[in-house]
Amino acid sequence: MRVPNVGDMTSFTAPGLSTEAATEVTAILQERLSALNDLHLTLKHVHWNVVGPNFIGVHEMIDPQVELARGYADTLAERIATLGGSPKGTANAIESDRSWADYSIGRDTVQAHLAALDLVYDGFVKSHRDGIARTGELDPITEDILIGQTAELEKFQWFVRAHLENSTGQLVNAGADSEKAAADSAR
Repeated sequence: MRVPNVGDMTSFTAPGLSTEAATEVTAILQERLSALNDLHLTLKHVHWNVVGPNFIGVHEMIDPQVELARGYADTLAERIATLGGSPKGTANAIESDRSWADYSIGRDTVQAHLAALDLVYDGFVKSHRDGIARTGELDPITEDILIGQTAELEKFQWFVRAHLENSTGQLVNAGADSEKAAADSAR
């Protein structure tokens, strides 16, 4: 987690929140902001590169996810500013804050992309849940924002998983530990 630099925080924060708590929450939110910016770019990449049967349904299913992730990024950036921070929405911020690998699947089938995307959502939702746990005692308002976002992102993961589930309730990418392995298992 990147600690805000001098000049990244104002001399004030939200009433009732200490400057120290605001600084910690802002650092958590900045990492989540970068993750959301990366997620919406990844989703758009999938949207552009998915091919094969069920193309149009998945192509159109992805766009609302892109818009939701963009909106969530805006919400977190505005929360950072509300707490007295300076949100970073640049490509460099994504790279600096990134603790995850770049999306690794190019032009590929619907099933391959959805299997890889399922792993992206696994990591993203887990990290958002970690943010919920870390902000709960510090700032329940931020915790609430992250809870609401996580619920919707879990629903989108369910949409993705519905395409990967077989008649016995097993995911075709079960046990895959990388996007490539997940994509390979789904082709």
